[in-house]
This record gives sequence, structure tokens and C-alpha cells, in this order.
Amino acid sequence: MIDIVNLWHHYGVRPTLSDVNLRIETGELVVVMGPNGMGKSTLLSLVAGILPPFKGHIEIDGKRRRRSIEEEKEIRRRVVYLPDTPWLPVQATAREFVLAVGRLYGVEEDRLFDHAERLLKLFDLHAVGDAPIASLSTGQRKKVGICAALITDAPVFVLDEPFSGGLDSSALLALQHVLKALAARDEVTILMAVPVPELVDALADRVAIIKEGRIIACDSPAKIRESMQMATLGEALEKIIHPERVAQLDEYLGERPR
Repeated sequence: MIDIVNLWHHYGVRPTLSDVNLRIETGELVVVMGPNGMGKSTLLSLVAGILPPFKGHIEIDGKRRRRSIEEEKEIRRRVVYLPDTPWLPVQATAREFVLAVGRLYGVEEDRLFDHAERLLKLFDLHAVGDAPIASLSTGQRKKVGICAALITDAPVFVLDEPFSGGLDSSALLALQHVLKALAARDEVTILMAVPVPELVDALADRVAIIKEGRIIACDSPAKIRESMQMATLGEALEKIIHPERVAQLDEYLGERPR
């Protein structure tokens, strides 16, 4: 379980996050969505322990982040964080990095090697698995980061825009199916930020909508669509976040030169 309590954070004179409260139960997959610059990545960085909150706290499976060295170590053994642009050791190979991350999380060697091979094949990295990461394309590097996160078998995943970064259609489909399988496991908890509603409509247990640093709605995709009387999650989110957008579109399209 992830428990976010009265969380505040800022980089300057204006708060980036303001009194955010959100509880994600064990076994849930919750997606954070909202406009650019509204605090999604900051929220995930705080949950992942990359940033310290200015106020409030975060508990993961009953242990509070940054309260003690012992609790923080235990949390880090259970949580894997994939930023939108993951850092990778460019002189290492994809296989070396994935195996190193698995060892860091204590994955047993028999499981580790087998799982690494299956992940590299699944994401079309097998042929380049022994090439330096520096020689890989942007999309291939993102796949390496995804494989490194999945190899951990961690019970808590914090994923910042895992579908971005130049992934091809095959990788997008593979990742959707893998996340769906993980979400079906009662012991795995997933928190992620995704900008495209269509990618997560069938995956998410709940969608938390963030605007101007505050969570303004949090419910299942079906209930969000129903409450906004919209056919798609994307249309419902647009109506919640930008209720003026329809009028702006009509005005723009009506005044477009012919």
C-alpha cells in the first residue's frame, strides 16, 4: 500500500503540490493524469524517494519514507522507480545492466538469467543485448530501462510515463500486456503517470486527476466517463481539466480561414 498524506512540495514561490492525499491499496494500479507542469512527475519522484517533501509524508507498506535509515532501506528493497528518461550506464551492455539491477534487488541467479533473456526477447533487444547502450537508439534505451524495472520482481512499481520515449507499437503492446498481468496479481502495487488515456483505460483500477498541484478527482475510468457523460476517458478528462476547451475549439474551427 502507498499512503500519501498532506503532501506539499515546491521549487520556487508557488507550490508544485498542495496538500495531496491519496491512498493506493495493495494490488491496485493507479494512474496519475493531468496537464503538463501540474506536478505528476514531482509526485512520483516524492513517492520514489528521489525528492523530500516540504510537508506531509509518504508511507509504503506501513513504513514511512525518510523517517529512519532502516525503514528507508526496507522501502528501497520493495520499490522500483522508472523515470520518464532513465539514467543508463552507456558503456555497459543492455544485458549487463539488466542483470546488475536484478542482482541489486536480490533476484536469485536461476530466475535472473532466465527472466532477463525473456525480457530482452519480448522487447526486441536480444540481437543488441551485448552491444554498448551508447550504440542503442532512444527507443531501445527506454526498453532497457523497462526491462531493468521488470527484472526486479518488486512488489511496488512507480513508473513515470513508461509508454513514452520512442517506444514502437510492438513494445507498447508488450508493455500493456505485462502491466495488465502484474496488475492482476494481488501483491503488486503500481503507480504511474501516463499522458494518453487510451493506453490505460483498460488497465487502471483508478485514475487520479491532478491540476495545479491538487488532485481534483480520483475514480475508476468507467465512473469518470459516466460522471462526465462521455464515451471515452480522454473526452471525460478534457471536460474535467479543460471545461472551456470545447468552446475554444468551436471558436478556432469556426474562424479558420477557408
